[in-house]
Amino acid sequence: MERYDLVVIGSGPAGEKGAAQAAYFGKRVALVEKAFHVGGAGINTGTVPSKTLRETALYFSGLHQRGLYGVDYTVKSELTVRDFMYREQEVVKSLREVVRQNIERHKIDLIQGQASFEDAHTIAVAPTDADFVRRIRGDVILIATGSVPARPKDIPFEDPRVHDSDEILEMQGLPRTMAVVGAGVIGCEYTTIFAALGIRVTLIDGRDRLLSFLDAEIAERLRLQMESLGVDLRLGDGVTRVTPQPDVVHVDTKRGDLLAMDAVLFAAGRYGATQGLGLEKVGLSANDRGLLAVNEHYQTAVPHIYAVGDVVGFPALAATSMEQARVAMCHAFDLKYKTRVAPIFPLAVYTIPEIAMVGETEESCREKKLDYCVGRALYRANARGQIIGDLAGQIKLVFRYPDKTLLGVHVIGESASELVHVGLMVLLFGGTIDAFINAVFNYPTLGDAYKYAAYDGLGNLQRRLAGGSRDSE
Repeated sequence: MERYDLVVIGSGPAGEKGAAQAAYFGKRVALVEKAFHVGGAGINTGTVPSKTLRETALYFSGLHQRGLYGVDYTVKSELTVRDFMYREQEVVKSLREVVRQNIERHKIDLIQGQASFEDAHTIAVAPTDADFVRRIRGDVILIATGSVPARPKDIPFEDPRVHDSDEILEMQGLPRTMAVVGAGVIGCEYTTIFAALGIRVTLIDGRDRLLSFLDAEIAERLRLQMESLGVDLRLGDGVTRVTPQPDVVHVDTKRGDLLAMDAVLFAAGRYGATQGLGLEKVGLSANDRGLLAVNEHYQTAVPHIYAVGDVVGFPALAATSMEQARVAMCHAFDLKYKTRVAPIFPLAVYTIPEIAMVGETEESCREKKLDYCVGRALYRANARGQIIGDLAGQIKLVFRYPDKTLLGVHVIGESASELVHVGLMVLLFGGTIDAFINAVFNYPTLGDAYKYAAYDGLGNLQRRLAGGSRDSE
């Protein structure tokens, strides 16, 4: 039986980086992946494909130039799924190769097959194309198996027109109408992508607002933008039954409506991918959502078995998953290199328009009884915003009253996921909005909007100091 310092289960962002971190410091590492391709959902079915499709939708629809006079952004009716997926397939192939090269560069043994525990140190690997089982032994085990879409009972996923978020991009034709069930991040992203492609999308969710973790003002801006894309947004509603018919799929709602759709996407959350791992053989168990409990070092109840990424739950982001894996391996091998994941990290939602945030919202400030002010700058008042035609974007700063310490940054519009990092660095260094006022930004750039959001916030602060109220902001 081959022995390794580390056996990693799963080659997604967390597994790859955890394996590379240990191998970089000279550890002998095996990386087990059950799929034929490395990269996990992040590269193959989720993050990268959907974001690439988003860029394709923006290109074909002309929505990048939606504020420019005379641009017709109606998607041409003769376009096929192949047109939209070509770029996505090329990007996925390229990134798979990047991951594979990283594995080879670090001299990590890549083993294809389904992994399961035989005991606390022994992993059985059953290749999908062979009858034999290979057994390997690891001093340390890292579980980085990711997550799978939740599939509600009694939903006919066997019908080719009913999809989950992992296989939606495999659909053969572009539907004319689509129901998206679930207004979480994935549901909102696909809703706006498909709406940009000219599909009439109905978004259904039982909650009364979009994406409750967002600042409410930004969430409302997203709702308005969805409506401008023609989305039929049905909040406070739900689905009671999905019935395939010869020509359409009938969707019954809790409010009593019967919707006839060409396709249905269920995006109702995800579960940790822990089934089949044989956790019971090592005294571990997942919760009812398939998630494993870990401590601050990402150790499970069995000290030499670590778990990171989606399989441990929130925040379930590729960016934080990679950092969790690095921290876990540094702890496992006492590397004295990286001891924790940064306490402040950004979130991005790749809807159309893009959204990103870091830190406190107005709502969280009120819950924590933090006295605060806000400052805003609109893209329409920014030279670059005018040039690119994004007239609805906004940067919003939330800062502490009265010392101006930055508390949160919220961006909606073009390049939001990039712009948020400017605010992130100021937050990490405990800076104030004066950092933006004192900085010189290239002109014309969207980044320059930070300065004017800070000036707006400074004006609101001065009015409060003079006896005004936050409501005037």
